[in-house]
Amino acid sequence: MTTHPSLAAIAEYAGGGRGLDEATVWSIEVHLEDCAECRARLAGSAAADTLALLDRVSAGLDREIAAGPAPARRTRRWLAPRRRWLVAALLPWVTMTVAVLLCALGLNRLLPELPSLVLLLAPVAPLPGVAAAWSRRLDPAGELIASTPAAGLTMLLRRTLVVLAVIVPALALLGTGTRTSLALMLLPCLAFTAGTIALGALIGVPRAAVGLGTLWALAVVVPTVITEDLPVVLRPGSAVLWALTAVVLVGVAMSRAGDFRRLTSHR
Repeated sequence: MTTHPSLAAIAEYAGGGRGLDEATVWSIEVHLEDCAECRARLAGSAAADTLALLDRVSAGLDREIAAGPAPARRTRRWLAPRRRWLVAALLPWVTMTVAVLLCALGLNRLLPELPSLVLLLAPVAPLPGVAAAWSRRLDPAGELIASTPAAGLTMLLRRTLVVLAVIVPALALLGTGTRTSLALMLLPCLAFTAGTIALGALIGVPRAAVGLGTLWALAVVVPTVITEDLPVVLRPGSAVLWALTAVVLVGVAMSRAGDFRRLTSHR
């Protein structure tokens, strides 16, 4: 059963509490936090000058609020998940990648004797977007996000899925225009994406993307353009190998999930 302070104690407290000891003041304050009835008694026990002061303060606050800037709009809740899926740096990199693929298609139309440049670029097409999705330099809130419970491999996979949602349809459409095998267009793309994530757990996703992209360009793209001969790794019989490679690399990436909660994965 709750024991309420006496009306005399509440009146004394309303007048400043000079006649009350410290323990009594403390007990009254604790009681007032949970008792609406006693708070109402306290409001009725306040001296006239105290009530007048409160009225003046309230009126002054109302004037200041009315004259001040409009309150900031609250962020809509439906926008919160977007931050887990997107980062502003993705847009220019994904746009640039699609533009490069379109240029590759145009060069093939002008130089039909060359192997499909779209096919040559397909494996590394998602890498700029994946690197941007997990780059501390390109994401101003990267370090802050890395310290939150939502960070880690799950967030990286979400953002990677956004990149693939743009790149994969573009590759499928361009592959149809060049009569290139869809499997050879997409399986290497997925394998390199998984490889970037798996290697990124060790050296950082941006570094892994740059390293794998450079290696592919020097080992495959440049020699193919010079010799005008499609490499073995992109011929029809290699589709099964690419599929197996992608599955293995996905498993490796999933096993290294804990490494993506470290800032080193953003290097």
